[in-house]
Amino acid sequence: MKTEFARRLLDLPRSSFATTVSRIDQLVKAGEDVVNLCQGNPDLPTPPHIVEALRREVLDPATHRYPAFSGLLELKAAVAQWYATHHQVHLDPESEVAILFGAKAGLVEISQCLLNPGDVCLMPDPAFPDYWSGVVLARARMHAMPLLRENGFLPDYSALDPATCDRAKLMFLNYPNNPTSVTAPPEFYEETVRFAARNQVVVASDFAYAALGFDGRAPCSFLQTDGAMEVGVEFISLSKMFNMAGWRIGAVVGNPDVVAAINLLQEHYYVSLPSFIQRAAAVALTGPQDCVEELARTYERRRDVFVAGVRDAGWHIDLPQSIFAWLPVPGGGSSSAFADDLLTRAKVAVAPGRWFGEHGEGYVRVSLLAPEDRLKEAVIRLADLRNGTHKDPDHD
Repeated sequence: MKTEFARRLLDLPRSSFATTVSRIDQLVKAGEDVVNLCQGNPDLPTPPHIVEALRREVLDPATHRYPAFSGLLELKAAVAQWYATHHQVHLDPESEVAILFGAKAGLVEISQCLLNPGDVCLMPDPAFPDYWSGVVLARARMHAMPLLRENGFLPDYSALDPATCDRAKLMFLNYPNNPTSVTAPPEFYEETVRFAARNQVVVASDFAYAALGFDGRAPCSFLQTDGAMEVGVEFISLSKMFNMAGWRIGAVVGNPDVVAAINLLQEHYYVSLPSFIQRAAAVALTGPQDCVEELARTYERRRDVFVAGVRDAGWHIDLPQSIFAWLPVPGGGSSSAFADDLLTRAKVAVAPGRWFGEHGEGYVRVSLLAPEDRLKEAVIRLADLRNGTHKDPDHD
């Protein structure tokens, strides 16, 4: 029997990351020493007190049953407490917080909640590719907002066509930004609230790197802005803050109507996360935060090592403000060709900027989620390849 898939499934973008990871695995199995800086996958363990909380909770038989459909109130209260403490944002845990199977799930779900076929979603370019998936599943259309270096990698709302703004219903933002690694100032969020209110556009702010501020500066939450709660929501993830990527837990907070819509959709997909994971996540959010502060310092040291190395090699690079470096391709060539050459000849894996959209071309994204010695090794190989001194046994 020939199985025909739904059109929406066939239209989903294919993951270039999956293909590259498979290639990296093949090289490693063949005995190659690959420095993998392609993925944003935390390399350090979850803090022990959170792991211990999970062990304690999983031994409680009450956590073995189906949890509440919309998540545990104690975790929602913990999310609200975290926002009040760190960003002076006050949330109603019952109506303004929804628990997610990782922030990624919510970032896909919001398009399905708000967009009808043919509706317009304003999409930053470059952007995290998973934003696209929800728009495709909703059978909606994307309109690119170029993130250009001359604009500080912020969208220029004045450049958008008024007719497009009239049709737009949803807009994604992400700061600290993946992949460009810049932060957004409060004035930009003030402009965003005005733009969203004027055009009746819901803002979906991806705040995945919320707690990982560098150089003594904490990232600004979109919801700290006056009027933000009326026009949008924000997504947070415990993956990067607490090295809990494998736990798959996050939250969306803000506008109660949007939160209710996501809760409704999730009722048809899940019966919420396991209670033992939710309870341990509450411990992470309300417990000691020195582990998060130390993690930020670790990443900052890694950033400084990498940036110093590439600058010494004669490469211009802006100082990253998140766990990624946005590195210009030498000579302004193809990002895919450069990344392929780098993996083939130098055995360093990076993500081509083109994977993140048309305006990502000319850059590669480098993950800083690797020990300092591996970052130093990557810099040596990058410099050797750039300067033409790399020794490739296949080309001797």
